[in-house]
Amino acid sequence: MTDMLSTATEPDTPHGGRVPSFAVISGKQVEEALGGREQELVDLVEATYRLHGAGDSVNPPSYFLRFPDRPTARIIALPASIGGSARVDGLKWISSFPDNVRTGLPRASAVLILNDHDTGYPFACLESSVISATRTAASAALAADWLSRTRSRPRRVGFFGTGLIARYIHTFLAGSGWTFDAVGVHDVSPDSTAGFCGYLRQTGATGQVTVHDSAEDLVRSSDLVVFATVAGRPHVTAPGWFAHNPLVLHVSLRDLAPEVLLASANFVDDVEHCLKADTSPHLVEQRTGNRDFLNGTLYDVLQGRAAPPGDQTVVFSPFGLGVLDLAVGKYVYEQVARAGELRLIDDFFHDLRRYG
Repeated sequence: MTDMLSTATEPDTPHGGRVPSFAVISGKQVEEALGGREQELVDLVEATYRLHGAGDSVNPPSYFLRFPDRPTARIIALPASIGGSARVDGLKWISSFPDNVRTGLPRASAVLILNDHDTGYPFACLESSVISATRTAASAALAADWLSRTRSRPRRVGFFGTGLIARYIHTFLAGSGWTFDAVGVHDVSPDSTAGFCGYLRQTGATGQVTVHDSAEDLVRSSDLVVFATVAGRPHVTAPGWFAHNPLVLHVSLRDLAPEVLLASANFVDDVEHCLKADTSPHLVEQRTGNRDFLNGTLYDVLQGRAAPPGDQTVVFSPFGLGVLDLAVGKYVYEQVARAGELRLIDDFFHDLRRYG
């Protein structure tokens, strides 16, 4: 392995082309490239949504690998391609094994492969759990901003689920200018709750922190509710909990019963992606036989084609798009390359002679 960035000295192929390089970027490098750049990354995610909405991307359905002997686990493949200045193709391969938490390991792990736009050759493999959490949190912060522009900006935030994603979302809210008078916390795991509260103390988070034993109390006392759980089916079934019309970031996608969504204004990141795999919006479509409950996409809001009502609960349900991973991954690659810290794998590609 070569700890250097260099393509000028790479050998030529027999026909004069450059031998493709391949880099491995570690989680530590990813974190260093992304840390403290929350607003810049929110802006990057917004620009990517605009590219996707304008059709300058390819984002086919995600592919789910499930296991009969491990019904709670899954691995998902998210292929995608994005144009604009990034011009990159690739694939995120992300696993979700909830039982990991009992042994002290994070639930999710992931890698991201970046492919060259012109040759198709993969040129980098990046540890991607941090990239995935970053794009999720940046998307949530972006949605919170745009979906609150027609209503009073929330001052009380509640986190339903207190794992890695909740931490990243709070970090990105704070890093993009949000402050809160109160921070509510609820989780079925006391250890997760304690860990999240410790993070809040260490970072000097604004707002009085309250741990709620009751899910209902958390929802009713929050103007901005963040669902970041590992729920596989709806467990919040009472529309009355949302009578105060909060803004809801339904990041984990399967927490809210159809009754709650039918009583709310609903926005998604991508209609076709979100309404499948038994997400809460998909369950609504199955029940009603239509998609009339949807008010629009986040891109519609960005373009001014849709506006969230100020007198109704607003729910944002993002499926999570592979193009966002590509945009953030390419950003990381460029940061590491500029710093001269790419770790190139010597001779990763072999036998490049067409006829031997």
